[in-house]
Amino acid sequence: MATTLDIMPFGGVRENGMNMYAVTVDEDIFILDAGLKYPESDLLGVDVVIPDYAYLVEHADNIAGIFLTHGHADAIGALPYLLSEVQVPVFGSELTIELAKLAINNEASLKDYDDYHIVRGNSEVRFGNVTVSFFETTHTIPESLGIVIETAVGQVVYTGDFKLDTTALPYYQTDLLRLAEIGQKGVVALLADAAGTAHIGTPDHESVLGDYILENFHLHKSGRIIVAAVASNIQRIQQVIDAAYKVGRKIVISGNDLEKVVRTALRLKKLILPIPENEMFVSLKNLSKLPADETVILETGRMGEPIRHLQRIAHGDDRNIKIQPGDLVFITTTPSTAMEGYVAKTRDMLFRAGAMVKQISTDKKSSGHASKDDFQLMLNLLKPQNVIPVQGEYRVLNEAYRAAEQVGYDDDHVFLLAKGDKLRWNGEKFYLGGSIQVTSTMIDGSGVGDIGSIVLNDRRILSEDGVFIAVITIDRKKKKVIAPAKIDSRGFVYVKTSRDLMHEAAELVEQTVAEGVKNTKDFDWGNLKNSVRDALGKFLYEKTRRKPVILPVIMEANQNGRRRRRTSAHQGNKNKTVSAKLVKKQTNKKNTTNNTDKKSVSKPLNHKPNKARRQRKNNNQRKQSKQTVDAE
Repeated sequence: MATTLDIMPFGGVRENGMNMYAVTVDEDIFILDAGLKYPESDLLGVDVVIPDYAYLVEHADNIAGIFLTHGHADAIGALPYLLSEVQVPVFGSELTIELAKLAINNEASLKDYDDYHIVRGNSEVRFGNVTVSFFETTHTIPESLGIVIETAVGQVVYTGDFKLDTTALPYYQTDLLRLAEIGQKGVVALLADAAGTAHIGTPDHESVLGDYILENFHLHKSGRIIVAAVASNIQRIQQVIDAAYKVGRKIVISGNDLEKVVRTALRLKKLILPIPENEMFVSLKNLSKLPADETVILETGRMGEPIRHLQRIAHGDDRNIKIQPGDLVFITTTPSTAMEGYVAKTRDMLFRAGAMVKQISTDKKSSGHASKDDFQLMLNLLKPQNVIPVQGEYRVLNEAYRAAEQVGYDDDHVFLLAKGDKLRWNGEKFYLGGSIQVTSTMIDGSGVGDIGSIVLNDRRILSEDGVFIAVITIDRKKKKVIAPAKIDSRGFVYVKTSRDLMHEAAELVEQTVAEGVKNTKDFDWGNLKNSVRDALGKFLYEKTRRKPVILPVIMEANQNGRRRRRTSAHQGNKNKTVSAKLVKKQTNKKNTTNNTDKKSVSKPLNHKPNKARRQRKNNNQRKQSKQTVDAE
């Protein structure tokens, strides 16, 4: 029986980050990476975005394993969410697995999960007729690996994030000899990192970037240095440690995620300290005791992303770190195109707060991804029959297509896939064999996937035009409005200077609701609210040319209060009669009663009516509170 081979991306194509690809060989599914991406500016309130893996959950019994290339969030960030649904083996290098554990251990449902497998560049794992092997690559984190899936029809190779740097240190070096051996066996398809192919020129070597960081540390002789770095960029953290030691500064780590990563890298000896740890690092609680000219603050934010936390510091919202005159804020991460505006705004805020700001990407070409030349060299080493550029927006993938074209590939052998596309092997060549719907899953707080386009659209409208609230009380039985409409707004207009607008809106709400309650036979709360929303929407747009979120609140007066009062009074009279009979019976039984006895038998006569009066008073208060509405 002929071998079937499918390749399907769940993320990482036509977008930045969120790498996840599935290679299906016969019935077995091999998942390559499970990453997340940080939200762009239009995803208001969203923390992170992960792939939609519903298809994989449906085919969980066919999954052979998850194979990780490196320990950055764009490769392992979605792993806790995926493993919560599908618990399958996870393969990766020692550091990658340890960083994955940090993320997975935060999930209560995965406390007992322990199906990890450490692999190296020379490891092979057999699954029936399929062999999975690996090769070492250069990236900004140690022990990055590429993945090879060897099938009967040829090898499928996934590079992961890579670049070629001849000055790379151990744990970062690319095994070029291994790449040549893979190419000689025959590669049927190559999923290649294309994120850097749109950049002009070649990125600087990491040795140059290390010297640049040291130079800036030397130049800033007074004041603190605040370094913003991605938590899992181990190479950049090593460069900061080396520079701090050479200029005589100590490091304060800010951020739980960053501290966990640093501790893990130190334990595995992937970070090297020039002096003992207690001499290199100072606790955050002792920051104020450290002289400014001896301080380096290494900061990152939630899930290792530093820029949003840096903006909080500029705002003054961080309780531990406040910008001081003379501070140097050193941004050592290269933002994506979608984040460039956000970073520029953050820099402006830092300058306003009194800091000096340096950004590595403005002075140097810093990248952890393959340049155009690196991409083409990888094609020449592996000689794949088919090329699938991954990791980048469509314009970036298109640049990779042009780069492959220059090497000699034509349209039939370069595929610019979208999420959910099924690239299928027919025995001679690949073709697009249909697709499934694969979206993105947004994470907001503890909610997974409960944020959709409607919620995001409401958030966008709220941020642009605000909210308009109308509250009114009706009596359905009497078919009338019994309390005037109360109007309020937030982020729409300033109420005190828009009294006429508010008054007209209130009259419109009362008129619309009055017409709606006339026909109680076909009365429907949803229709009544929609009619108020439509009428107000048209009116406010005509007056202001704005479209706020409109929240009509329609309440009904309590119609059962009088009945409850009668019931309470009746119950009180009944109790009074019973108590009177009890007193009469006791009096006949014993004619001589002392003063204490009189008090004990007279108490029930007055106690129940008092309770009835309190009940009537409470009912009146509840009715008044329901009829009096304060929109604020």
